[in-house]
Amino acid sequence: MPQTIHTGIKALIDEANAVIETVSAVDAIKAMQDPNVVIVDIRDPREIEREGKIPGAFSCTRGMLEFWIDPQSPYAKPIFQEDKKFIFHCAGGLRSALAAKTAHDMGLKPVAHMGGGFAAWRDAGGPVEKWEPKKK
Repeated sequence: MPQTIHTGIKALIDEANAVIETVSAVDAIKAMQDPNVVIVDIRDPREIEREGKIPGAFSCTRGMLEFWIDPQSPYAKPIFQEDKKFIFHCAGGLRSALAAKTAHDMGLKPVAHMGGGFAAWRDAGGPVEKWEPKKK
């Protein structure tokens, strides 16, 4: 018997976009100069290796987001305890909307997500650097 999904991805993204701020790529390019803004890249490391990354962006895979935000988690990252604005991005702007909503619901603030994701950043002429995986 197939599953009956009551709340689909479109509804979840619409709900997230109704609650969180969406920043354009052009505005995110300007914001990256502000020391009180953290650009958070939630893409998978393989995407980052293939496409490059925003210089200075903090990488946090979507799967670890809640664990890295929560200061009570054994995986908490100090960057998420700082009093800064967090702008999340993914490849196209869907996962980052969900990530920003989750961060917002957890109490992280202020948060936003970049509409159009990394593709919009690149199209707007934002700087991109090659990512090198850590050597083992």
